[in-house]
Amino acid sequence: MAFEPLKDRLLVLREEQSNQTASGLYIPDTAKEKPLEGKVIAVGPDAKEDGIKKDDTVVFANYTGMEITIEGAEYLILKSEEVLGLIK
Repeated sequence: MAFEPLKDRLLVLREEQSNQTASGLYIPDTAKEKPLEGKVIAVGPDAKEDGIKKDDTVVFANYTGMEITIEGAEYLILKSEEVLGLIK
């Protein structure tokens, strides 16, 4: 992939959500919500100063960032200030 975020931007791949609930019920694709966490694929130079690095798992709010498709995969471009936290 040849994408490099600028300034304080991050390229994030959303984590896949399970099709089944803890109680065993299956969730149809139309009822699923988009996951609010993802893996950082690329980091802009200013986002590194915020302590976010490649391969971190980040949490973000609904309706933040911009969705793009690169080589058939869907990604999210976020500003580092839109990241709510890191999952360790």
